[in-house]
Amino acid sequence: MFAGLRASAGASAPVDTKTPSTQPNNTQPVSDSQSPSVPPSDSPVEADPSAEPSGFVQTTLAELGKVVWPTRSQLFSESVAVILMVGLSAAAIAAVDRFYGWTAIQVFR
Repeated sequence: MFAGLRASAGASAPVDTKTPSTQPNNTQPVSDSQSPSVPPSDSPVEADPSAEPSGFVQTTLAELGKVVWPTRSQLFSESVAVILMVGLSAAAIAAVDRFYGWTAIQVFR
């Protein structure tokens, strides 16, 4: 399998071209007709309906309709969990701050 590969000191190893590559070949050039950013010159350019304010509002409302909103009990329990974690984090940071403050006073007295 590696018969064609040989590394020498100070030089790069030759590439074995007989073995098929396991990497996909994505280096093919894109022609003008395949380019997604430039529309062909003979086709009309379609206007984006969300570019106008009314289209934007309609698109936004359609997307909001797809959202799965939490129930009241889920909202309450997750809010309590967030408030508790913020409180515990604040208490831990305050404890470390007071400890370092006390240590600094003891050292630099």
